[in-house]
Amino acid sequence: MNIEKACKQCSRITEGDICNKCGSPTSKEWQGYVIILDYTKSEIAKRMGINDNGKFALRVR
Repeated sequence: MNIEKACKQCSRITEGDICNKCGSPTSKEWQGYVIILDYTKSEIAKRMGINDNGKFALRVR
């Protein structure tokens, strides 16, 4: 079973040690998540600065 980790740069949730989207290191220490289905219509995505669909952590340490 793989542990989900969050990217320290873009907050994307992934299973690897490196983010597959931006190439930054990931962390096991994150809290909460949001799933963005259509970032162009999402107010949450706009507030978080997310420009892609996917699963994102709300807080990453």
